[in-house]
Amino acid sequence: MAKQEQQLTALLTPTVAAAGFELLGIEFIRAGKHSTVRLYIDHPDGVTVDHCAVVSREVSAILDVEDPIAHEYVLEVSSPGLDRPLFTPEHFAKAVGSKVELKLAIPQDGRRKFKGMLLAIEDDMLVVEIDGKQFRLLMDNVEKANIVPVF
Repeated sequence: MAKQEQQLTALLTPTVAAAGFELLGIEFIRAGKHSTVRLYIDHPDGVTVDHCAVVSREVSAILDVEDPIAHEYVLEVSSPGLDRPLFTPEHFAKAVGSKVELKLAIPQDGRRKFKGMLLAIEDDMLVVEIDGKQFRLLMDNVEKANIVPVF
């Protein structure tokens, strides 16, 4: 997780929790002058549009006061959806046995994108099977990870 996401997560987790939700993670997408801050929230009973609106209002107030982002941005609050993003070791542990899509920060074996079955977590390594071949990927090198929905 990048430094900006870590700082925002530390700042916003208590606010999201006070609203009754779990902050799964934050994506900070830089796009010149118009960046996006996307929060993923979850709740055992699910997440509705109204829930996202409540969290958005609460988080906006904190961001306005603390002003941790120096330039313009759009705030988005979302449920994790079927293609649930994976941010923490706990998220990866829950996803063992699921098909995942991973994007690495630094290429491994000549590639940055991996899509396959998450077989195990061994220390700080993800064991992913793709077309019968196992890959051991350093969890800290994962830039983005999602569960691949099965229909």
